Amino acid sequence: MSSEPTDSFDAPPPADDLRRSSFLVGAGILLSRVAGLVRESATAAFLGTGVGADALRAALRIPNLMQNLLGEGVLSASFIPAYSRLLAEGREEDAGRLAGAVAGLLMVVTSALVLIGTVFAGPITRILAPGWTPGSDRFELTVLLVRILTPGVGLLVLSAWCLGVLNSHRRFFLSYVAPVAWNTAIIVVLLAVGLSTSDEFTVAQGFAWGALLGSALQFGVQLPSVLRLVRGLRLSASLAVPGVRAVVGRFGQVVAGRGGVQLATYVDIMVASLLAAGAMSALGFAQILYLLPISLFGMAIAAAELPTLSTLDHGDRQRVLARIDRGLGRVAFFVVPSTVAFLLAGDLVVATVFQRGNFSADASRQVGTVLAVYSLGMLASTSSRLLQSALYGVGDTRNPAVYAVMRVVLSLLVGVAVMFPLDAVEATREGFAVVDAFGWQVATEQQRLSDDNLFRLGAAGLAFGAAVGAWFELALLRIRLRVVFGRVRLGGHYAARLGAGAGAAAVAALALRTVLDDLGWHPTIAGVLAMAGIGAVYVLVTRLLGVPEARELTGRVERLLRR
Repeated sequence: MSSEPTDSFDAPPPADDLRRSSFLVGAGILLSRVAGLVRESATAAFLGTGVGADALRAALRIPNLMQNLLGEGVLSASFIPAYSRLLAEGREEDAGRLAGAVAGLLMVVTSALVLIGTVFAGPITRILAPGWTPGSDRFELTVLLVRILTPGVGLLVLSAWCLGVLNSHRRFFLSYVAPVAWNTAIIVVLLAVGLSTSDEFTVAQGFAWGALLGSALQFGVQLPSVLRLVRGLRLSASLAVPGVRAVVGRFGQVVAGRGGVQLATYVDIMVASLLAAGAMSALGFAQILYLLPISLFGMAIAAAELPTLSTLDHGDRQRVLARIDRGLGRVAFFVVPSTVAFLLAGDLVVATVFQRGNFSADASRQVGTVLAVYSLGMLASTSSRLLQSALYGVGDTRNPAVYAVMRVVLSLLVGVAVMFPLDAVEATREGFAVVDAFGWQVATEQQRLSDDNLFRLGAAGLAFGAAVGAWFELALLRIRLRVVFGRVRLGGHYAARLGAGAGAAAVAALALRTVLDDLGWHPTIAGVLAMAGIGAVYVLVTRLLGVPEARELTGRVERLLRR
C-alpha cells in the first residue's frame, strides 16, 4: 500500500497531519462501509424485514458483542497509547514483546468465550432476546446462527489487534479497509445461496457461513504487514511483560467508554424483542446507516488522533486544545449534512440503499422514520469519539467509562418510556396511522408476529432514547475536558458557519422533497437526487463562508475535473 504514511517516531507528527491521517482512515472505512451497504442491500433483498431477518440481526449482535468488547475501538484505546509510547521512546523490542503478550492474552480469552458462546448459544439467546419463545422457529434459527458465527469472533478480535499495531505505526489504510474482505465473502455466499433458494432460513444460514469465512480473510490480509513491522514479536500470555498490566488495567474501563455506542445498540436489540415483528430488523437497518457517519468521520478522526494525543506534551494545553478544536470542526463539517439528509429525507435514503426484492416501500418508510430519529444524536456521538481519545491520551479511562454507562442507562429509560406508545403507530407509504395498541403490557409473541402488526414504530422510541443519551454523554465529556485542558467548542472554530450551511441544506431538502414527491420518480433516483442536492447546497454555502474543509473538498473536485 504505497499510499500509507511512513512517519518516523523520532517526534510526534505535526498538527497538519490530521487531514492526511483522517483521510486514510476515512478512505479505508468508506470502502469497507460501501461493501457493508452492498452486503446489507443484498440481505434486505433476500430477507426483507421478516422473521428470518429478525433472527439474523439478533444472531449477529450476540457474537459481535464479544468482538466489540474485546476488539476494535476498545482494544485500540487501551493498547495503542502504551504501544505508541514505547515506539516513540525507541524501545521497539519492548513494543514487540508487549504486542505479543497482548495477542497471547487475547487468544486465551477469546478461545474461552468462543467455546462458551457455541455451547451455551441457547441460554445466551434467551437472555438477549427475552421476547422470543424457546422452541419457536425464530428462536431456534437464532441459536443455530450464533453457533455458526461465534467461532469467527476470535479471528475478528485478532484482526482488531492488527489494527492497533498498524495504527500505532501510522499505517491507517490497510487496517480499516480489511473488513472489505469480510463483507465480500458474505456477499458471494449470500448471492450463491439466495439465488438458489427462496427459503429465508437457508439464506440466513448462508450469510452466517460467509461471515465465518470472511473473518479468516480479514485477519489474514493484515497479518503479513504486522509481522514485517513488529520487532521482537513473541506470543505469550504473561502479565510480567512491560506495559501489559497497564493495558489490562485500563481495558475494562475502556470497554464501557469506547464501547458505549455499541453497548447501547445491544441493549436496544434486547428491548426490541418485546415489540411488534420487524422492529428488530428495522432497528438494525436504521443503525447501519446511522453508524455510517459515526464510523466514517467520528472514528476516522478519533483513530487518527489517538496516537498523536498519546505522545503530545499534555502540559501544553493550548496545543492540545487547538488539536481537539480542529478535530471537532472536521467531524461537524461532515456529520451535519448527513444529519440533515437523514432527518428530512431518511425514507428516501433507506429506499436508495435497501428497497428492492422483499424490502418494500412500507419498510422504507418505517426504517426511514427510525433513522430520522436516530440522526438527532449523530453529531453528539461522533464528537464524543474524539473527546474520549483526548482523555485516553492522558490516561483517563475511568471517566469516559462512567459517562458511557450513564448514557446507556439514560437511553434505556427514555427509550422504554417512549417505545410502547409508538408501537401503536404504523408507518407505511400512505403515511402514519394510529392502530390498535398493545398497551403497556408486553403482547404475546403470536400477536407480535402477526402480519397485521408489521411496520410499527416502537423502534423509533429506542432511537429517541439513544439520541438523548448521546447528548448527555457529550455534555459530561465536555465538562471533563474543560477541567483537564480547557473549554472545547462543539463544531470547532467554524460552528456558526456550519450552522448556516445546515440551515441552507434543510431548506433545499424540504424543497427537493416537495418536487420529488410530485414527480413520483423511482425511489432510488429520488434518493440519489435528494442526497446530492442537500450535499451540494451545504458544501457551496460553507465554501462561500470560508470553511477550510469545504475549500479542501471543492479543491479536490476542481483538480479532478481539470484532468
